[in-house]
Amino acid sequence: MNPRFPWPDERLIKAAQDGDVTSLTTVVMESQPHVRKFALSLCSTPQDAEDAAQEALIILYRKIGTLRTTGALASWMFRIVRNECLRQVRLLVSRSDEASAEPETSAEPSAEDAVLRRLEAERIAAAVSALPRDQRQVLIMRDVQGLPGRTVAHALGLSTAAMKSRLHRARTALRDALAAPEQPIDPRAGGGSHP
Repeated sequence: MNPRFPWPDERLIKAAQDGDVTSLTTVVMESQPHVRKFALSLCSTPQDAEDAAQEALIILYRKIGTLRTTGALASWMFRIVRNECLRQVRLLVSRSDEASAEPETSAEPSAEDAVLRRLEAERIAAAVSALPRDQRQVLIMRDVQGLPGRTVAHALGLSTAAMKSRLHRARTALRDALAAPEQPIDPRAGGGSHP
């Protein structure tokens, strides 16, 4: 925890939950540096991080009354930011799916196909979000957003060679994560799974 920016204390959070507007404003202001730090570590780009942090602070302002215990503020905010970053990745993945869809497939997909696509998109989003931050950034900027390599390298303060190396590691890690078979449970094996 950063000693210069402590999380709001429990009395302040309790007063905010009870509807005191001054306390609520103070809780939001004191939470802001922590929420931004979470967002920068979880989201793929500084812009996504800023959007996620703003969304999380809005949710904090509107829904602080739903917080069960005053000591859970940090973990609650972390979950909100994480979910917002994942939502942004899912949006990017679905947009890139739509852009790459062939024009002659204008027929509505079956319900089963739609569910399978959504599950696959969620699996990809989870695998991308599990990458280290530096790999996640370069992968999303280059492969999802389609930015030119030199632009990505410049934005991240890297040489083109370093950006390509990081992108290669990110793609390999993502490919390995997605290639790992999801182990089905074999009921005959007493609930265990076979290698």
